[in-house]
Amino acid sequence: MSAYVIFIREHSHDPEELRIYSQKAPGGLAGHPVTPLAVYGTHEVIEGPAIEGAAILEFPSIEAAKVWYYSPAYQDAVQHRLRGGTYRGIIVEGVSAAASE
Repeated sequence: MSAYVIFIREHSHDPEELRIYSQKAPGGLAGHPVTPLAVYGTHEVIEGPAIEGAAILEFPSIEAAKVWYYSPAYQDAVQHRLRGGTYRGIIVEGVSAAASE
């Protein structure tokens, strides 16, 4: 069943660290079954506190999402994202096609 990684950027602290992250992160996706669905585009907060942006990545399963997140290549990149801003990150399992009908 599909799984979604959602990152919410609450506040940026260090633009240089975020620049380094944006250079390294694409290499961390290589070889992983991921489909970017939204990446810090225009957004509107309809509940809760304001955010600076959000990203949503689709994976075929929670296990595949974890393999990507904990991979050495992504862990090399993520340290810069976490130094660059305050983020929330979650992995959430999707629903089956039968459940959504």
